Amino acid sequence: MSLIDNTKGQLVVNPEALKILSAITQPVVVVAIVGLYRTGKSYLMNKLAGKKNGFSLGSTVKSHTKGIWMWCVPHPKKPEHTLVLLDTEGLGDIEKGDNENDSWIFALAILLSSTFVYNSMGTINQQAMDQLHYVTELTDRIKANSSPGNNSVDDSADFVSFFPAFVWTLRDFTLELEVDGEPITADDYLELSLKLRKGTDKKSKSFNDPRLCIRKFFPKRKCFVFDWPAPRKYLAHLEQLKEEELNPDFIEQVAEFCSYILSHSNVKTLSGLESLVLTYVNTISSGDLPCMENAVLALAQIENSAAVEKAIAHYEQQMGQKVQLPTETLQELLDLHRDSEREAIEVFMKNSFKDVDQMFQRKLGAQLEARRDDFCKQNSKASSDRCMALLQDIFGPLEEDVKQGTFSKPGGYRLFTQKLQELKNKYYQVPRKGIQAKEVLKKYLESKEDVADALLQTDQSLSEKEKAIEVERVKAESAEAAKKMLEEIQKKNEEMMEQKEKSYQEHVKQLTEKMERDRAQLMAEQEKTLALKLREQERLLKEGFENESKRLQKEIRDIQMRSKSLHPICNIL
Repeated sequence: MSLIDNTKGQLVVNPEALKILSAITQPVVVVAIVGLYRTGKSYLMNKLAGKKNGFSLGSTVKSHTKGIWMWCVPHPKKPEHTLVLLDTEGLGDIEKGDNENDSWIFALAILLSSTFVYNSMGTINQQAMDQLHYVTELTDRIKANSSPGNNSVDDSADFVSFFPAFVWTLRDFTLELEVDGEPITADDYLELSLKLRKGTDKKSKSFNDPRLCIRKFFPKRKCFVFDWPAPRKYLAHLEQLKEEELNPDFIEQVAEFCSYILSHSNVKTLSGLESLVLTYVNTISSGDLPCMENAVLALAQIENSAAVEKAIAHYEQQMGQKVQLPTETLQELLDLHRDSEREAIEVFMKNSFKDVDQMFQRKLGAQLEARRDDFCKQNSKASSDRCMALLQDIFGPLEEDVKQGTFSKPGGYRLFTQKLQELKNKYYQVPRKGIQAKEVLKKYLESKEDVADALLQTDQSLSEKEKAIEVERVKAESAEAAKKMLEEIQKKNEEMMEQKEKSYQEHVKQLTEKMERDRAQLMAEQEKTLALKLREQERLLKEGFENESKRLQKEIRDIQMRSKSLHPICNIL
């Protein structure tokens, strides 16, 4: 499927392709293959996809793939991962009068991929390097960050952290891989081909520039060489040939290439591939340079907003499954909330990245608190509704007896209070009335105080003294009930405060763990970059390029200083 169309000389994103990318929930490995027209890169792409065909193949001087095509398949070697293959149109197509978009397609393939494969024919000679002039234009096409003045080859450390691994594949390779009669590997051949030439003249600069860019921008690089796949007359129908009709050496070389790519290509560290595509293409179309730092920040806004939504959806799903309203106690509800909240924070942490100042985590915290409060209100209402219905069922017959005058006789007051106590005990014994059980009963009994008082005052079997004692007893009982209600309210407030503290501590705990993981990952990545840079510096020094070695030493010091400043700051207040 076309991801970015270039048939009319303008880069246009295919919305259907974006839908497919947005639906991917697994970690993504992105492999892009770029090359000149007529270099057979689509054949390699089909082999990586495990398909006989799928990407358009062409053996004429016309480029078959227009723009960037993609293929999404389950990763053959990494379970629960998705492999996204990007096949670009052949660079330097003779039908294009303006090759401006070639440079943009080259840059986009680098920005979107975790492994970048450059496919060319024959050997690595000066013509091959001249054809790879796009690499010298990268700093004219891409900005590492929004700060002015930090966009040169000498600031390559900023680019390296974003750029993919570089693999150079050489089709129809006819040379013997040896130096001075000793065998060398394809990787050795690449490094020999990237050696610089001494001199400051224009010719030396033209010779060194692409090599220096490859060495600085892509410290992690690999090379594969392929023999002729079949006699020339069969190349036009390469995808139709049976395996036994192909050159056995070629088959083995392709298998080795595919194995390496599928085993060593890293997961794309930036999720939200569809957002990256849209951001970069829109920026190019507006006439600006794609800025990796700005793209990351824009992507972070989108992904972190989505992470909050996913976390809230998970919380609501869990609470919907676990909670049966009304709960017997407030603590029961808060315990269920805490478990669901912990899982929701885990969902957020898994899906969020670069949450500057924990802005989105604070939003999540506020939304979780609002939903907790909403569940508390629902719980109170469910309890009140159940208790009111229960009171009607239990005390309804008593109210009817009062209306019928059953207790309007000597000794009727004591019969009424005895019956009232029996019904109260019956009410207490009913389970799962919820947190409003006592308050609803208290209000109900308060509403019947006038009835009880009237029966007391008209009961001729009681003396005035007995009536006065009973009034005081009722007052004391009412005061005791009010005291207990205050204690209940205080207890609920303490439980809510305790829950808020536990919620805060859970946020801090998971944030601290995530920041430590991120820091460890970043440190590991910087250590790898440092090792590659140090190796490159050593090579430059051995080759006699002291000035270039010193420039690289400055980059190494900058990386080391950044590593020292990687201290996690936890603040979600």
